[in-house]
Amino acid sequence: MRFLSTFASASVALALSPAMAEEPHPKLGPDAVPVTTDHAYLRTAPAPDYWAFSPFVKPQFTSSACSIASVTAAVNGLAGLPPLAEDAVMTQPALLEATGIPEWAALSAEGGDGVTFAQLEQFTAAAAKARGLPLKVSSFRPLAEDAATLADLRARLVVNEASADDVALVYFNQGVVTGDWDGPHISLIGAYDAQSDRVLILEVDQEWYIPYWTPLPVLLKAMLKPTSAEHGPLEGETGGLVILAR
Repeated sequence: MRFLSTFASASVALALSPAMAEEPHPKLGPDAVPVTTDHAYLRTAPAPDYWAFSPFVKPQFTSSACSIASVTAAVNGLAGLPPLAEDAVMTQPALLEATGIPEWAALSAEGGDGVTFAQLEQFTAAAAKARGLPLKVSSFRPLAEDAATLADLRARLVVNEASADDVALVYFNQGVVTGDWDGPHISLIGAYDAQSDRVLILEVDQEWYIPYWTPLPVLLKAMLKPTSAEHGPLEGETGGLVILAR
């Protein structure tokens, strides 16, 4: 959900001196390592979710469409490649149409507000139903940045990593992980490396990023950071996981 209001964009531009505006920044901050430079886990571990879902992760079709992009990749991965040549792989606009939820389409359109965590749960269940997939939708919404919550999150990701029978969508503040902008975002979790305690994010925000690893404590922090006021109706929103399972 990478967007700024016209007012916010102008305010940022006015606040920056020419020297500050021209100062280069790295593509990713220290808490995000691109998979192109760190892929040892994928070469040595089964990583079932990565191989099942990464082929279906496509760029979000608008700057506000991270929810439908992530859900489309999730249901396509669980459904698998269509068996017949005449069967198309479900696209984001096609899944929006199939669910028949005008609100989701409006929130995902260019300049849309994006979805709340509760809406992500609701729309994910609707998408599974529209695809005719017998899937269970559950969620995990952390409330504190403490050892118990982190242990709970680790346990859930270990279960998720064991097979491709389920997939986790993560709702998080993208900038906490990437070191870039401050805003809510949704993508898929592609793998969890328990030994290094890192999560692979399969980014749908592909205009700006590719998949990257981030430490699990950083991802928890990103889930818990409330959305800022510049995002209007999403102000105060925090994140978590929405899980689809066969």
